Amino acid sequence: MRLYATVAAGGFRRHATYRVATAAGVFTNTVFGFILSYTYIALWDARPTLGGYDMGDALAYVWIGQGLITVCGLMGGGFEEELIERIRTGDIAVDLYRPADLQTWWFAANLGRAAYQLLGRGIAPMVFGALVFDLTLPDSPWTWPAFLGSVALGAIVSFALWYLVALSAFWLLDGQGVVQAAWLGGLFFSGMLLPLNVFPGALGEVARMLPWASMLQVPADVYLGRYEGWGLLGVYAFQAGWAVVLLATGRAVQAAATRKVVVQGG
Repeated sequence: MRLYATVAAGGFRRHATYRVATAAGVFTNTVFGFILSYTYIALWDARPTLGGYDMGDALAYVWIGQGLITVCGLMGGGFEEELIERIRTGDIAVDLYRPADLQTWWFAANLGRAAYQLLGRGIAPMVFGALVFDLTLPDSPWTWPAFLGSVALGAIVSFALWYLVALSAFWLLDGQGVVQAAWLGGLFFSGMLLPLNVFPGALGEVARMLPWASMLQVPADVYLGRYEGWGLLGVYAFQAGWAVVLLATGRAVQAAATRKVVVQGG
């Protein structure tokens, strides 16, 4: 465990080095937060209770999404490009020779990355949005730790999904097509564009059952106080269930991939 704690700490320090990139990311998230906020204001002016949200809920949802883009990997896990490149070039052989499990190594590194992104790019956009717009704020102080717990589970689900995407490079050699497909799927089904509660009929029901819902929709609803008591435990179980399924699938795919490795140029 000490090894993986060191890897996680290294992941945190690695991303903390790029302070200018962090500042640029905060600026970008804030700009897009403004664009989405005014779009949502126009939409909710026309439909005041759309998706069961009032205006304050909808605006809070926007800024939660901007805060969690990098924390929960809504538009990319932040590590899959590097892992795909290591598979393509053959450097993955070095990783497989380490006295450490490949999946756990990358999980620990990504955990450190997500922790830094929460502090570096997650908090600032939400604070800025709350200063400019009339956002819904939690009624109870206990909502904050409940929200952070849901965010942590969402980050684990995100890692498990993007790890599977990266492992596709063992067979495809160039995983960019899979990355783009996963990016589009995550953008739509996480609720990044619109809350999944707004999706009509069967589409909404299916979207809310997919793992991407764990990354934004569920944490946002926990923040908005839509889950309490047993309901909160239920959504935690939903997120944890997807995490276990996807991590186990990643473990199985990893085992299949490392039995017969074909490396481009290697």
